[in-house]
Amino acid sequence: MARDGSVVPADPQAMALVKKKTQSSRSWILFDASGQGSLLDVDKYAIMHRVQIHARDLRILDPLLSYPSTILGREKAIVLNLEHIKAIITAEEVLLRDPTDDNVVPVVEELQRRLPQVGSGHQQEGDGKEYNVGQHDMEGAEEDGTLSNAESPFEFRALEVALEAICSFLAARTTELEMAAYPALDELTSKISSRNLDRVRKLKSAMTRLTARVQKVRDELEQLLDDDDDMADLYLSRKLASASPVSGSRGGGGAWFAASPTIGSKISRASRASLATVHLDENDVEELEMLLEAYFMQIDGTLNKLTTLREYIDDTEDYINIQLDNHRNQLIQLELFLSSGTVCLSFFSLVTAIFGMNIPYTWNENHGYMFKWVVIISGTISAVTFLLIIAYARKKGLVGS
Repeated sequence: MARDGSVVPADPQAMALVKKKTQSSRSWILFDASGQGSLLDVDKYAIMHRVQIHARDLRILDPLLSYPSTILGREKAIVLNLEHIKAIITAEEVLLRDPTDDNVVPVVEELQRRLPQVGSGHQQEGDGKEYNVGQHDMEGAEEDGTLSNAESPFEFRALEVALEAICSFLAARTTELEMAAYPALDELTSKISSRNLDRVRKLKSAMTRLTARVQKVRDELEQLLDDDDDMADLYLSRKLASASPVSGSRGGGGAWFAASPTIGSKISRASRASLATVHLDENDVEELEMLLEAYFMQIDGTLNKLTTLREYIDDTEDYINIQLDNHRNQLIQLELFLSSGTVCLSFFSLVTAIFGMNIPYTWNENHGYMFKWVVIISGTISAVTFLLIIAYARKKGLVGS
């Protein structure tokens, strides 16, 4: 609104700029079978059309929403949400979200290093030069079985990179927590103070949150290992082989991606090694089961470390409670001594006050020093009463000997 009260039309470019700034990050990085990556900035509809997943699956990868760690097997993709690693894996490519994040950069580098296959069209020798591998050589390797034994399907290599990264990340966080927690607990044991108690409280809260994250990843892997059907859904190359790979084009999906030459060429070369490892038995999930078991053992070891740390914290708390109970008992003993002494002194003060009053006594006129005997006798009775109370308390175990 202008100064004169008229309405000024909003600038469309300015509004678009503000809207663009308020939108969440849509940056992705695409890796093909050769490990080559390309940065993308696309909306969710383009991603859904590319990998053929539903919006509810893509919503799991939204960094603005808090979803637990999940590994979902779909018809043509694996939806992966492991802490900061949010990716979509197909039989031929990997889409990784937020590649510029500090925690995701190591995953990007590892994908570039480990995605290329020996038979994907080129290989490196010891001198660092690349040598092309012809289709005839690949077919010969497939016939003698060496390639199928040496390489895994593309989706399993990508899944292994993600699992290794998240297991290493959680293990590193656990190690950092252990290095901070054990000295803090030892210091609290030696000296109980508000500062040490607050420090241990924060570490315990961090341990509880980290334990929940590790537990969720472990439960997800355990759930996959317990269900052969869920593991079979992750065999994307097997599905691609049984559904005529050459005819499985994406129908225009390549219009918004800078994709590789042709789908048929990609399948005939890069995916050939992946398809060579696919067994004819669709119920055979041994390869994936071995992969998941390896990282399940690793994440289970991390969880055991956190469990040991929790037990150490619980033992420290028990020890501190015992110390506090001991101090409380000492205060009770002191209170008992003071109360007993107060009762005895009250009796002594009462007797001496009565006989010290200016009241004419006939026996006081004949015996001028009678008052001192009153003081002595009342004091003796008070002391004996105090000793009897302490002896009775020790007999009943109320005070230490």
